Amino acid sequence: MTDFLQLLSTDFDGTLHSDYEWPAVPEALQDRLRELQAIGAKWCINTGRDYISLMEGMARAELKVQPDFLVAVEREIYLREGNEFVPHSDWNNLCESEQEQVFEQVRPALPKLIEWIRDRFDAEVYEDAFSPFCLIAKDNEDCDAIHAQADAFLSDWPDLDFVRNDIYARLSHTAFNKGSALGEVARLSGVNSSVTLAAGDHLNDLPMLDPRYAKWTVTQHNAVEKVKAHVKSHGGFVSQQPCGAGLIEGIDWAMNELKSARSLD
Repeated sequence: MTDFLQLLSTDFDGTLHSDYEWPAVPEALQDRLRELQAIGAKWCINTGRDYISLMEGMARAELKVQPDFLVAVEREIYLREGNEFVPHSDWNNLCESEQEQVFEQVRPALPKLIEWIRDRFDAEVYEDAFSPFCLIAKDNEDCDAIHAQADAFLSDWPDLDFVRNDIYARLSHTAFNKGSALGEVARLSGVNSSVTLAAGDHLNDLPMLDPRYAKWTVTQHNAVEKVKAHVKSHGGFVSQQPCGAGLIEGIDWAMNELKSARSLD
């Protein structure tokens, strides 16, 4: 058994990065990630942002350490080659093909759901390049009600999920999420879940906060209660610190646990 983490998958907003602090990613966290990479660990940013938005966010944060992998829109994988990120084409093409097949099935029925939402809520519903149904609700209470209705609506399409982060949501294929993407990143890295850490703070992070993909799961004080409860139920770590400060504590917790287990071998 190794005594260090070999793969880290971190959400971006609210986990790695904070809009309300500077630096947005703590220097101590960047140092910890750099130290782990120096001894062979791989780091993946696993986010709901699209690729362009993520690259802009990373540039504004002035990161001094670069991830080895990116997962954008909860499913598209990019690999770092030198100073560039290149698409993992086999995975991304399969994802796009499978997504489009199920989207074509649901499109004719979507107007009924959209009409139900617009009749009852002040919400923005639109289509983009990643989903035929995207939502920005006015607040979390409205989004909760829309979420419940969407789940009932999707009972006829078991391959579709209502993927949500705060007041934002979209439809996505159940087979392609932060968890399955992390599984593919682990395969590319040649590691297994016993040396993998996943950290996130919102509902779209739940698929990667799963023992199938990461033995070591971490969330922070700013996480939604459902995520905190999920992480606790799987023996993970819930920090009393927010965002990057909490992530540092979670990494240190997992490293100490691994070292303790190693000493008992």
